[in-house]
Amino acid sequence: MDDETQEILNDFLTETTEMIDGLDQKFVELETQPDNKDLLNEIFRAMHSMKGSAGFLGFNHLVDVTHRAESILNKLRQGEMAVVPEIITVILETVDTVKMIMAEIRSSGTDVKIPVEAMSQKLDDILAGKFSAATATPPAPPAAQAPEPVSAPPAAAAPPPQLGEILVTEGLATKEQVFDALTEQSKQPDPKQPLGELLIQAKAISEKALDQALQKQEKHPKAEEDATIRVETRRLDSVMNLVGELVLGRNRLIKIGGVLEQTHETDPQVRALSETLTQLNLVTTDLQLAVMKTRMLPIKKVMAKLPRMVRDLSAKLGKQVRLETHGEETELDKSVADEIGDPLVHLVRNAIDHGIEMPTERHAARKPSEGVLRIAASQEGNSIVIRIQDDGKGIALSKIKAKALSKGLISEAELATMEPREVVNLVFLPGFSTAEKVTDVSGRGVGMDVVRTNIRKMNGTVEIESEEGKGSLITIKLPLTIAIIQALMVEVERATFAIPLSSVIEAVRISKSEIKTINGREVLHLRDRVLPLLRLAKEFEIPTDKERDRFYVVVAALGDRRIGVVVDELRSQEEVVIKSIWEYLDSIKGISGATITGEGKVVLILDISELVENAQAWHASAMVA
Repeated sequence: MDDETQEILNDFLTETTEMIDGLDQKFVELETQPDNKDLLNEIFRAMHSMKGSAGFLGFNHLVDVTHRAESILNKLRQGEMAVVPEIITVILETVDTVKMIMAEIRSSGTDVKIPVEAMSQKLDDILAGKFSAATATPPAPPAAQAPEPVSAPPAAAAPPPQLGEILVTEGLATKEQVFDALTEQSKQPDPKQPLGELLIQAKAISEKALDQALQKQEKHPKAEEDATIRVETRRLDSVMNLVGELVLGRNRLIKIGGVLEQTHETDPQVRALSETLTQLNLVTTDLQLAVMKTRMLPIKKVMAKLPRMVRDLSAKLGKQVRLETHGEETELDKSVADEIGDPLVHLVRNAIDHGIEMPTERHAARKPSEGVLRIAASQEGNSIVIRIQDDGKGIALSKIKAKALSKGLISEAELATMEPREVVNLVFLPGFSTAEKVTDVSGRGVGMDVVRTNIRKMNGTVEIESEEGKGSLITIKLPLTIAIIQALMVEVERATFAIPLSSVIEAVRISKSEIKTINGREVLHLRDRVLPLLRLAKEFEIPTDKERDRFYVVVAALGDRRIGVVVDELRSQEEVVIKSIWEYLDSIKGISGATITGEGKVVLILDISELVENAQAWHASAMVA
């Protein structure tokens, strides 16, 4: 395959994948809005574009299924068939087949290995009227039959390309009217009649409306596709790594510049260096923000597969579930978006399987037969917060306690000291499951543990709140980016550690006499709260030269749980670049990565979530003993 053909194939894979990603969600939306003609036309155009591109590249199996699906979609939009769930299910199966074909094309460059005969037969049965739900009472003939479009997407055939978009955006014409005019225009021999004249002839718009649209077009003469380009993710990753190295170099230079200023304060060259470093700091910060923004994706890219999954799973379990999503435009780093997909799927599946009841149970509890699963995303400070809430039966604390005890995951003494919220969060323990039997949906005891593990890898947190009979709320908190963070640098016996600033509540200076012990465990009484203390020197077995009379306690939090990290000195607040430590220090608990300071030293970054959990376990056992 020559370079030109490979480039065409890559463009086809990228564009088709983008279209497929949106089809699941559009079909589920269509099922709830069967009369939405605009939505039907969008789906039809996507399927038609896939068929045309596949035919050009010679992917005949892909052409077979997309052509049949396109024919059914055309009948649906013409009103010759009714939009019923049974037909939508079959077309969704077609989308799944297309996904398998695309995966095969991506790996081997051909689609012949994917069998499509069975899928094609199902679609032929619908077209032939053999499918029982495919026929409906003949509707009234539509006012204006939309002609078949040409192979190229209609928007690309319109000269100029922005006029139709402006008309639709400004509410001067409907998508259907513009689409019909574009299709009519594409059938004309050159020279083609202007789009505006066609719309006026069809009485879709007035001359005044056309003038208004043309004036807006003159203000924005550049086509949208000329203002954007596709960039491979690996290139952005490379740029982000380089920016990280630049941040480390900047920190190093600023430290050196600070030392020179103190020793050569009157030297004009040092003052010039200081001014240059200030400018470099500003430019580096702006560059870092710009690169981070290029990597940002709206979270709707992650949520796009959830409506289809909710539809299929609720049907399989015989439940009625309505999915509501909010804050889909909230942006997060691509590296975070790639990692959060699997945890979201786990949580949604658990909510439908364990949380939302069967319709009969909901009626008995005086609830609507349809359960509601609500997913909301928002940006709060430097974090992305995702909340998954259902109105199901909630989590029974008695069942969690019994299961935890029977599996030996916790002792009765520890349970006795736990608050309800802490008991609920036991579901994140490895091997924990309240399912009565193992199914292909859940019950293997790995889902929630995987959720917490994946979220921790991103320096995020996950917490559950639940009220029996009312439902559950799961809150996920993630950093905007997992590459560069703000950290508090602390010192313990000349060893330096970095604590992510997002976990720090406050830092207080205390004397040795303020530290109390409860059954051998050190605690601090801080503003009506008993705070478990964790000495980093003891945690990481750092030799201690002498006993100190005064310490600093950094109060760190994981949700509502807090610990006090005992350190010798507070050094500074710095922007640090997280570097993976791979297998080198993987066996050491409480470490999430490493960074390089302005002095050129390697510093370990603390995993606060793991340290908090360990300290809370010590605290619980100490309170009972």
